[in-house]
Amino acid sequence: QVQLMESGGGSVEAGGSRRLSCQVSGSTSSGTCMGWFRQTPGKELEAVARIYVDRNKIYYADFARGRFSASYDNAESTLILQMTQLKPEDTAMYRCTYLPIGRGITEDVRPAYCGSRENHAYPIWGQGTQVTVSS
Repeated sequence: QVQLMESGGGSVEAGGSRRLSCQVSGSTSSGTCMGWFRQTPGKELEAVARIYVDRNKIYYADFARGRFSASYDNAESTLILQMTQLKPEDTAMYRCTYLPIGRGITEDVRPAYCGSRENHAYPIWGQGTQVTVSS
């Protein structure tokens, strides 16, 4: 069973940066989608970045493109989200998530498959780490 543990959240002033980590533990497999989502009270989970881990193919939400950078460190089994130029509207609980890809999904479509998964498609979630951006 895969488990996820986020860290790195905290308070930061607008314009600042924050680096979030998601430690992956347990029995992982090749063929994996991972993602960073965020949520504020009363709102749906919102995708920040979705990743086809095996080829490090990353899809960003429009608000994240150019400011946020996601990556997967294979050696450390850690998903990273580097956030820069933070704004008060980035204040949210940030959660990482994991989805093993079924064998029926062929390699050529796996990047797009990962890039299009909505929150309900992911079976495994971390508890989240809160990021608060003050103006």
